[in-house]
Amino acid sequence: MKKLSILAIILSIAALSLQFFVFATSSTTSGKATETHTSVKETVSHFAPEIPDTLSFAGEKVPLDDFYVREAFDRELVINTCRHSSTILVMKRAYRYFPVIEPILKKNGIPLDFKYLCVIESDLMNLTSPAKAQGYWQFIKSTGINYGLEINDDIDMRNSLEESTKAACKFLKDLKRQLGSWTSAAAAYNCGEAGLRKRFNEQGVKLYYNTQLNSETSRYVYRILAMKTIMQNPQKYGYRLRNCDMYPQINCKNVELSGQNVDLTEFAKKHKTNLKVLRTLNPWLISNKLANKANKTYIVKIPGNDGTSWSKMCKPEDKKTQYITNL
Repeated sequence: MKKLSILAIILSIAALSLQFFVFATSSTTSGKATETHTSVKETVSHFAPEIPDTLSFAGEKVPLDDFYVREAFDRELVINTCRHSSTILVMKRAYRYFPVIEPILKKNGIPLDFKYLCVIESDLMNLTSPAKAQGYWQFIKSTGINYGLEINDDIDMRNSLEESTKAACKFLKDLKRQLGSWTSAAAAYNCGEAGLRKRFNEQGVKLYYNTQLNSETSRYVYRILAMKTIMQNPQKYGYRLRNCDMYPQINCKNVELSGQNVDLTEFAKKHKTNLKVLRTLNPWLISNKLANKANKTYIVKIPGNDGTSWSKMCKPEDKKTQYITNL
């Protein structure tokens, strides 16, 4: 009995020691986990992007006081603020392409806010949509031809930034004349003039913001407004891009391209460049040969004095830590 009592005491002491060890280990591990979690919280920054007090599109006021307008805009602002990779790339491209788009819009009497429509249509790239819309301004073939763009097996002027922007100006002017406001013109660019007018008449409204539309068009103008808001104040929305981070305009010179059945590889070599560069600078050339049955003369871009050298296109002052404030 005495031996059993001694054994029981030893086992009790061992059990207490084990409990103490487990508790101590648990406390230490918990402390480390809490410390790690705190550290992670301090390094991760998620924030609600600030909604401006007032907002306009093409000089037309956005009714932000209506909760459904405010929340629809907020949705696109949050999405595009947090869509970091795409938004950064769009801003890099805008540095190259906005200086081409803006003078054409201005010359044709189109508000500069429409450059952001081009942004949401294509991310400033020559894309092809599932519906076969093409180019920076995403024209379908029939609309492109109606507004003067040459489209055939060798050439697609929807891919020319200059020519497609001119065509977009004509199209937007027609939409504004038919619908009465630039905001409606922007929405109709997405869903068509007839479709938007039909919804206005059915619902007895005249304002885009008060109209029940399909999902894509319902979001369309708000997406334009979100990109405008972010790109006009990138630092406020968490983007730090310097001049040296941006894509510079390429120094080009113009040469004539004429004749029939032209081999563009040989044409490029003749002008001391290559086919890849020729078609990159002139994306409206969609074939490696030009049949040119109408025997037209085209103006094409080839590299200027700086060639394709990145270091020569970027100025020394661009390398300073000076952030872009407005696009």
